[in-house]
Amino acid sequence: MAHDTGMFTVAQTVGNVLCCKCGISMQPNAANMCVNCLRSEIDITEGLQKHVTIIRCPECDSYLQPPKTWIRAQLESKELLTFCVKRLKNLNKVKMVNAEFVWTEPHSKRIKVKLKVQKEVLNGAVLEQGYTVEYVVQDQMCESCSRVQANPDQWVAAVQVRQHVTHRRTFFYLEQLILKHDAAKSAIRIRQMDQGIDFFFNNRSHAVKFVEFLSKVAPIRSRSDKQLVSHDQKSNTFNYKHTFSVEISPICREDLICLPPKVAASLGGLGPLVICNKVSNNIALLDPVTLRQSFLDVDQYWRSNFKALMSSRQLVEYIVLDVEAISSDVNIGGSRCVLADAQIARVSDFGKNDTIFNVKTHLGRLLNPGDYALGYDLYSANSNDIELDKHKGLVLPEVILIKKSYEEKRQKKRGKPRSWKLKSLNMDIDVAAKGGNHDEKLSSEYEQFLRDLEENPDLRFNLSLYRNAEYQPSEMASSVMDGEDVPLVRLDELLADLDISDDDKVVDLSSMPE
Repeated sequence: MAHDTGMFTVAQTVGNVLCCKCGISMQPNAANMCVNCLRSEIDITEGLQKHVTIIRCPECDSYLQPPKTWIRAQLESKELLTFCVKRLKNLNKVKMVNAEFVWTEPHSKRIKVKLKVQKEVLNGAVLEQGYTVEYVVQDQMCESCSRVQANPDQWVAAVQVRQHVTHRRTFFYLEQLILKHDAAKSAIRIRQMDQGIDFFFNNRSHAVKFVEFLSKVAPIRSRSDKQLVSHDQKSNTFNYKHTFSVEISPICREDLICLPPKVAASLGGLGPLVICNKVSNNIALLDPVTLRQSFLDVDQYWRSNFKALMSSRQLVEYIVLDVEAISSDVNIGGSRCVLADAQIARVSDFGKNDTIFNVKTHLGRLLNPGDYALGYDLYSANSNDIELDKHKGLVLPEVILIKKSYEEKRQKKRGKPRSWKLKSLNMDIDVAAKGGNHDEKLSSEYEQFLRDLEENPDLRFNLSLYRNAEYQPSEMASSVMDGEDVPLVRLDELLADLDISDDDKVVDLSSMPE
């Protein structure tokens, strides 16, 4: 404003003074001393700890927070830095400005943290100073690891996950979800059983947390029990072994279901013949004739507790002779579906008879004449489902198509590696779950699971897929040209820099359902 009115102004300058100790010119402060002289006169780190001993469990990488709390933290992590700072005493006398690790050899049993602190000194002057704290690491196993080392079978809580079906597709998918969310990090042992998986924990709270995770990703029901192991009458303490029994719904993706009359009525007259197109903590049902979709929550299902009319192991391959769309696109669960009239024939009938089926299908957007499709053959099936008898006057369609088949085009790519991999849990295999035929069946089901992942982007949305370092770009280019119509996993969906520890197994991915 003074410049606008033409007034003359004098520029303000900050004068310098001489340090009262060394006499050098400096800007004035409350102590009238330069920084070097202040530091020589006053040490604000006096009385602060510079050497601390911490206890680490070498088995689980946990650190002891006295008196009994164990904190799991990796080297140079934020959790470990917070733990180290909290172990310092008298740090409340100064103001901490910054803290960072100083690199040391991992085997040196030393952790160094550089701290920068501030404190008000002479006449209100604030002095900032840095110093290094050295932590000496002593190894001592925590209580749970000591118990496991003494007896690996000495678990406190076990979670038994079961599904009463003839395949393991659900457990392949569940395994990847557990790895993605690191839900089994507290498990001391995992065992693969004939119809499920057992998880063992050394703390009941860990088992309860794991069951809660399962309830968020699958339609389950659970119950718990406990067995008294020991009792101390003097201290009135009891030791129990806890068992959680978790049952997963036998309804799987791509199953054909005949809804009970009461359930169909509660869903607005859906079906009664419907397809399960997604399974999470609820069950998504699709009517392939009307393109109506509805969701069945866990409580509704377990009240009626029905089973599938036909499962994916009974799918039959058909060839599409003609397709005619009879509706526009309908968005169903993120996928576009078109209702169409299709003329199909069984692939196995070629050269034997000329049986042709005229059906309605929700795959009108995907199918073209000459394509192959998988569906349920109700024309020759012998169905004795109780729910079918409850629907009087129900006329069954001859065929219900489920999905497009790429088997013929995959023959050209057989034996070629995939560009991606999956991790797998480190599981012990039960004796009853071993055997030649069982291993072949398991391998076949896993391959089909991987193919389902390739064909269904929604299925792999919640999973972590990793780049295969052994996959060559030239092989990738040739595989794309060989089967350009076969669904592939895009490279931008894969996670790079996969770090595989000795305890983690990596397997090629190529098939999985829910």
